[in-house]
Amino acid sequence: MNERFSPDVLDSAAGLSARSGRADAAAAAVTTGLPTTETEEWRYSPISDSDFVELLNGLSPVLAAPSADAVERAEQYRQTVLERFESIAASVLILDGYVVDVDVDPGWAAKGLKLEVDQDRWLAAEPSEPTKFDQLHQAFSPGAIVIQSSGQVAITDPVVVVTHHESPSTLSCPHLVVEASEAGELTVVEHQTSAAGAGLQLPITELVAGKASRLRYTVVQENSEDHVQIGRQLSSVDGQASLTSGVAAFGGRYLRLRTDSRLIGRGANASLIAAYYGDGDQIHDFRTFQHHEARDTRSDLLFKGTQDDRSGSIYTGLIHIHPDGAGTNAFQTNRNVKLSDEAWAWSVPNLEIENNEVHCSHASTVSPVDDDQRFYLHARGVPPTAADRLIVAGFYDEVLTRLPSEAARQRVQELINTKLDRRIGNQADEA
Repeated sequence: MNERFSPDVLDSAAGLSARSGRADAAAAAVTTGLPTTETEEWRYSPISDSDFVELLNGLSPVLAAPSADAVERAEQYRQTVLERFESIAASVLILDGYVVDVDVDPGWAAKGLKLEVDQDRWLAAEPSEPTKFDQLHQAFSPGAIVIQSSGQVAITDPVVVVTHHESPSTLSCPHLVVEASEAGELTVVEHQTSAAGAGLQLPITELVAGKASRLRYTVVQENSEDHVQIGRQLSSVDGQASLTSGVAAFGGRYLRLRTDSRLIGRGANASLIAAYYGDGDQIHDFRTFQHHEARDTRSDLLFKGTQDDRSGSIYTGLIHIHPDGAGTNAFQTNRNVKLSDEAWAWSVPNLEIENNEVHCSHASTVSPVDDDQRFYLHARGVPPTAADRLIVAGFYDEVLTRLPSEAARQRVQELINTKLDRRIGNQADEA
């Protein structure tokens, strides 16, 4: 892997701008080792497994913009997604990390909606301890698509982003920035897909809610079963603003998402939601940080997941109340349902409180399907497979009602039903 990602390859990278820091980041990535499970942040992950290391060693970076044929194939994914929406403000197609098409409704553009590609964009605030994956992203990302509202305008139609990984055995680094202006309103829905073939995607999403703004973001991840994704979501919420961020994770071989949510202005509010469902040998890995840096802020995290077959999930979360965080209300809940004896889940919530004038709570559960619920349905003539289906579907209802996009909710329900249908089909084959 190191030779294919050395600074020398940047000399022939036709699709990458000569932005400051690329070569240094590539050099750092070459010398930096992979994270290890000896650290708390990567504990329980497959990062040290031999097959995972083998996958990384077989990757190459995407150094040029996709071909016209590849764009045409990816366009089919976008059209499938767009058909789920009654109306949109704009759409974006990202292929192998490159923004290949942006289409903005003229009416919304006239009201201040802006979508621009920034080839020199990197994180506004770099991680204090960057990993090898952060360095690879900085070195090989083609840049960011920046979505902005301007003025005190409510963009009531969603901006739809389709992020597709096409090329097998490659590394792609998409970068999405969403900025809601002061007292503005903005909704973004992202769909992440990938073609068959093992690849690695390192997406970064930055969400910025200006003062008194309303920002809603939902991402639906349905990658192919052999795809690996290691992402970051960073958000900042200013005074009297609200952020709703929803994550739905159903595809991939290993999906890891680190979420850093900072409430930086008085009265800021953040709602963090996730629904995930693993089967086969999938692993979903979530690390969340709720930083209450200003007074009278509120955050509410609800993550719910299902594990079937030999799949697993990891959740570790931290609520951090900073010294100036008086009046904070912070909540953190992670619930998991195991549908098989071989499935597993780790759930580790944490609190760090540096101001005593706060209200905080955290809760986590890992359990099989409730026997009382199953018995209740069986006693009323519901077959066992149908009973489990009803229970699992009901388990997600609390999350689905909070997702800030009706089209995304419907798609997530379809993905849940697909997983449950597969489970019933497997049980029938075994019988």
